[in-house]
Amino acid sequence: MIERKLGSRPGAAAVAAAATRAGTAALRFLAPGGAERWTRKNYAGRSVDLYPGPAVALGAAAGVAALPARPRAAAALAVLGAGACGGYDDVAGAGDPRRGFRAHLGALRNGEITSGAVKLFGISAAGLAAGALLKERPVDKALAGVVVAGTAHLVNLVDVRPGQAGAAVLALGAPGLLRKGPAAAVAAAAMGAAAAVLPDDLGERTMLGDAGAHALGAALGTAIAAGNGRAGLAAHAAALVAVAAYADGADKRVGS
Repeated sequence: MIERKLGSRPGAAAVAAAATRAGTAALRFLAPGGAERWTRKNYAGRSVDLYPGPAVALGAAAGVAALPARPRAAAALAVLGAGACGGYDDVAGAGDPRRGFRAHLGALRNGEITSGAVKLFGISAAGLAAGALLKERPVDKALAGVVVAGTAHLVNLVDVRPGQAGAAVLALGAPGLLRKGPAAAVAAAAMGAAAAVLPDDLGERTMLGDAGAHALGAALGTAIAAGNGRAGLAAHAAALVAVAAYADGADKRVGS
């Protein structure tokens, strides 16, 4: 009975929110590597901290802990993998002005492995692994992987002002609550983690960084992938690829 409640929509959201708050508080207290490593300037030049980024990854993963083994493993792998890759870029890529797939792939062709390239390939691999756990047929596995990785990228794309990534997860995750099975619980976990950090994000005291935005997006993508068949997966994948291509082209035009 307890497991069923924890795996429900309210249970998953509550666990994710509580774990996210606890993780943020613990990271703020411990400040691994020193507080300077966790401090950034936001778009307005205000000092904010990055503690909620890893915390939302841990919180969203905790929120799905009561699910059956395969969807639980898929969600945890996608969320923690995306969060780890994003966190690496937060640290190793700090100060790197290059944006977009073209810039990082171009650097790779010239023999330079950027943190953005590590993030790109790492999150893609995590998405494909999650898709392989969620679906049975090869085509569906691949489409699900694109949806997971693409949604992680999408949420990071909208994370340009305080609260935008969290608000996007709440809005895009809400339809998933109407689904049956693991999809609803994963969507609820993503929303619970996002809601836990939204007040401080809106108040410009913290920011999600790549770790948090990618982790929340991967959780949302896992919910979408779990709740859709081949037609839905194909439609979502096509839309996500189109958005990514448009954004990459926009980055190139701005940088030129």
